[in-house]
Amino acid sequence: MEFKREDDLFVSGHTACAGCGAAIIIRTVMRALGKDTIIVNATSCSEIFSSCYPTSAWKVPYIHVTFENAAAVATGIAKALEAKGNDHTTVVVIAGDGATYDIGFGIMSGVMERNENVLYICYDNEAYMNTGIQRSGATPYKAWTTTSQVGTVRQGKQEWKKNLTEIARAHNIPYIATSTAGHLIDLTKKVEKAKKIKGFRLINVLSPCVAGWKYPPNLTVKLAQLAVDTGLWKMYEVENGKETINMQPKFTPVEEYFKPQKRFKHLTKEDIEDIQNKVNDYWKNGKGEIYG
Repeated sequence: MEFKREDDLFVSGHTACAGCGAAIIIRTVMRALGKDTIIVNATSCSEIFSSCYPTSAWKVPYIHVTFENAAAVATGIAKALEAKGNDHTTVVVIAGDGATYDIGFGIMSGVMERNENVLYICYDNEAYMNTGIQRSGATPYKAWTTTSQVGTVRQGKQEWKKNLTEIARAHNIPYIATSTAGHLIDLTKKVEKAKKIKGFRLINVLSPCVAGWKYPPNLTVKLAQLAVDTGLWKMYEVENGKETINMQPKFTPVEEYFKPQKRFKHLTKEDIEDIQNKVNDYWKNGKGEIYG
């Protein structure tokens, strides 16, 4: 389907940073969802840049909620629509990794366990970017943030990234998928598929952040693509328990992904070799580590 600017449901005029991965993702998601949609948006960068009173970038019903309760509010809306006999409107959570991996995770887990009829889209920019670039459960191993600093004792985050997609998979929900801000056809297809499925659906989308990852704004799409090409971000979907890998890595050296990002500028040769070995082991034996 060919889209025209006037058909967009997430419109220009918002205040996102130049090169913002989240804005690219949301515009693409809204094109795939269409007008018959209600958005529940957790506190995040996207809430700040899209809905600063008295303006709004949204052309569908939109509700801003706190970090922790987006999945609960979406559940209430879905139940109200069900009670009214409405089985066509899609209720969608859009939230960052802070609200998803961490602060709202407990409520989201309950909503997944009950398999509520909600589509949840996480744009994962790998830190609390809106509140000062603090580490989150989604922050990658060795990445700099303002709370995982680089010094003489520790150099960046010491823990590997939480694997949210696999945690969701353990809840036996009907549809789980990953995508990125650099693979918009893939993202569109997955949103369109998820829209047709009943029950809880999660799409976890890697969202490069110019301010937090510290790279030039024109590299957003390239970095998202490199995350997949290196094998650091796994591009796949799980539908009713069946896994499909949508894009095999090219096994580009992980160093190519790290080099443009100042949050990784402290990595030593040994650090890069260690991460590369873990990524290789993951794809060869299923026992290593990746970032997504």
